[in-house]
Amino acid sequence: LSAMAQEVRSLKAQLSDKEKEIAALKSKLSHASSLELHHEVTALTPLTGRSALSNEDIMRYSRQLLLPQLGVQGQLNLSRTSVLVVGCGGLGCPLAQYLAAAGIGRLGLLDYDEVELSNLHRQVLHGEENQGQAKALSAASAVQRLNSTVECIPYRLQLSPENALQLIQQYDIVADCSDNVPTRYLVNDACVLSGKPLVSASALRMEGQLTVYNYRGGPCYRCLYPVPPPPETVTNCSDGGVLGVVPGIMGCFQALEVLKIASGKSSSCGQQLVMFDAEDARFRSIRLRPKQAGCAACGENPSVTRLLDYEAFCGSAATDKCRKLNVLSEHQRITVQDYKSIMDSAEPHLLLDVRPLVEVDICRLPFSLNIPLSSLQERKPEHLQLLQERISQLKQQMAGDCRPPVYVICKQGNDSQKAVQILERLSGSEVERVTVKDISGGLMAWARRIEHTFPQY
Repeated sequence: LSAMAQEVRSLKAQLSDKEKEIAALKSKLSHASSLELHHEVTALTPLTGRSALSNEDIMRYSRQLLLPQLGVQGQLNLSRTSVLVVGCGGLGCPLAQYLAAAGIGRLGLLDYDEVELSNLHRQVLHGEENQGQAKALSAASAVQRLNSTVECIPYRLQLSPENALQLIQQYDIVADCSDNVPTRYLVNDACVLSGKPLVSASALRMEGQLTVYNYRGGPCYRCLYPVPPPPETVTNCSDGGVLGVVPGIMGCFQALEVLKIASGKSSSCGQQLVMFDAEDARFRSIRLRPKQAGCAACGENPSVTRLLDYEAFCGSAATDKCRKLNVLSEHQRITVQDYKSIMDSAEPHLLLDVRPLVEVDICRLPFSLNIPLSSLQERKPEHLQLLQERISQLKQQMAGDCRPPVYVICKQGNDSQKAVQILERLSGSEVERVTVKDISGGLMAWARRIEHTFPQY
């Protein structure tokens, strides 16, 4: 009996140890699950309020704590505020950097793209070693090195009607750093439906703009732009270029307005469009019309009560990559491989490069004639005369009465298609009749598929 009692005690002890082990495993599982959920769109919890600054906080933020416009209360407000940055590019990088440096509480960094060499002149959170890495992860890593006390959450995904509302509802302020029209409408509508202020900026070439939407009774993006612009009229950095410091300035300006709102001060851009001209180093403000009662998003009887298909609404893709036009029929286009065969066979032809001169100075194919698309569109007499002379020279090299072949090229194969349409209208009237075709994909396709040492830009 004594031996049996001893065995029972031993079994109870083992059972107790197993129960403790199971409890420990459950605790670890719960902790792991909470960490995993923490990075999901639906799992964010409001920031807990802080009642005092630590000694380390006081040292870190001492220079801005001395400002009467901020002070201790303003700094505490920053630490309790969450901000979602949509786009970790030329605007989002300086914005995220200064928000983290200032001690914002939680920073969400959203971007679907990867770091490329052409990004580095303006997207200053990324380095050469980050090429090929997700921008959201690269930016988050840089932010954490700057200020490890900021809760930084990267989202490697594309904002969409399916996830935007769910994500934006988890943040106090949204900063739109995107570079395409569908995303601007999507972010605006999600902010209106969620009741969040939207700090929006843009930069192109040597100019920048900034506005704060849906803020203290002010207008939203749709109040000012109820109808999207035609896709062919929209230019992005990939098409038009940008001086890197310009989005840097505008991203810092966004950070300023976010920090003013987050600290409890009011933004002065709620009904102002701030425009920056880098060439003249000049800022100017335009007062915007007020919130519109008939606005589809924020008006008295809004028709936008859920998120839509914004690519269909805008007629363009939700990306900042160069858009691909397709306005010609198949027989009006040839591939770069086809053109390489024509070059190799020494077949008489004219290669017309319709890029602006600034791009031709970067790189060009030999023996090409440069007449910018804008000159063809404006029918500049000197350029039409030059084109006619080259066509006449070409015709003299050809036997018979066939039409001289003209092949048109540009950077991506967009402007060249427009040029083909113009030349077909001009053929037989202002210039001699020709057979004109577009080289599909342009010089960048040539660099990828034919001449790998040809510069890409």
